Amino acid sequence: GRSRISKVGNKKLRNLLFLCAFSACKHNKACRDIYERIVAKGKSKKLALIAVANKLLKQAFAIAKSGLPYDENFVSRLA
Repeated sequence: GRSRISKVGNKKLRNLLFLCAFSACKHNKACRDIYERIVAKGKSKKLALIAVANKLLKQAFAIAKSGLPYDENFVSRLA
């Protein structure tokens, strides 16, 4: 069947995160690359947007936890 975004959590926050992912796919190269890679694999566009939303959420938590400002060119030490 179709992929669905989880219904767990705040509905308004989930909607905002989905809209942020939509905007990020247009304006952020890294997010656009993730989106295009998933769609190229034959997955649905909605699933790709959900993946971008998850990526944005993980980045937001990492920034909040570390206290460092966002760096578009950040490279993980694990890479």
